[in-house]
Amino acid sequence: MIMEKQRLLNAIKQMNNDRPPCICPGGMMNMAVRELMEQAGIKFPLAHIDAQAMADLAAAACESQCFENYGVPFCMTIEAEQLGAAVDLGDINYEPRVVEYPFQSVDEWAKLIKPVSSSRADVVTQAIKILKAKNEHVPIIANLTGPISVASSLIEPTVFYKELRRKNKAAHEFMEFVTQSLIDFGCEQLVAGADIITISDPSGTGEIMGPALFDEFVVRYLNMLLDGIERKFGKVPTIVHICGRVHKVYTQLNKLKCDVLSFDAFVSMKQAKENLPNHTIMGNVSTYAIERATPDKVAVLAKKAVSDGVHILSPACGLGLYSPLANIKAMLASAKGEFDA
Repeated sequence: MIMEKQRLLNAIKQMNNDRPPCICPGGMMNMAVRELMEQAGIKFPLAHIDAQAMADLAAAACESQCFENYGVPFCMTIEAEQLGAAVDLGDINYEPRVVEYPFQSVDEWAKLIKPVSSSRADVVTQAIKILKAKNEHVPIIANLTGPISVASSLIEPTVFYKELRRKNKAAHEFMEFVTQSLIDFGCEQLVAGADIITISDPSGTGEIMGPALFDEFVVRYLNMLLDGIERKFGKVPTIVHICGRVHKVYTQLNKLKCDVLSFDAFVSMKQAKENLPNHTIMGNVSTYAIERATPDKVAVLAKKAVSDGVHILSPACGLGLYSPLANIKAMLASAKGEFDA
């Protein structure tokens, strides 16, 4: 019998497998929905600031037969907070969000000589250590917010995107600074015991940036991040999630040095496989359907994703907090061939 961690590692390497694994990595694509929190008796914001609560909630998603991994953290604000952004931690109804930007322009980054101390980063590494001791057969997925998404959480986004061209040199210096801080946080999570890293960069899409800027800023700094982690820690399996439609940036995506590419529900998995022959493909069950449809509909979508050739089955994006557990469980049940509509 293939265990969960081995099944996922097999899928990443496109080796023989009994079936595709079904995962929800964490970070932007976290599995901490309201019903799971209520069932586990662990709610936000506690699970953002307490390592045991974070670990227990991540474990609950696996133990409840929702997914086959542990994934932390449950938000995309830790990295921005480390670099000076003010964050509202939210509650059971909404996730943490940046409420105040530390910079007004890309050329102000040098005011922050080094990352500020972040106790929440320490919470994540402690949670990973707890999960590492829990079950050696379940893969632990660490999460990083992508460089563009962190940068646009430090400066008002419309200003940031304009200054990529208007203040190009300063923009690159700013992005290098942001990326280095991500390398450090990623390696801290790996040292704590994570098996895989997922990087989600929802603000760095081909639709927002266009192919030229996507290549200049998204691909360049994702690869700098991936290379930096490998140099500092060693080779580790990596997943990159890109939001939105990607048909105009397949050429650029082929340059990414990650093992796995994960996509939104808009993207044809057949087309992705054809255009990205060197990458493992992950996705992409509609999160709108997971929140609003029925278990049988979700199972059908999961079965289609598998038939379209995904190597790893997962939600297409972040799960809505009101997603029913019955719908979420239908994905894994479908992957196992157990779903009975």
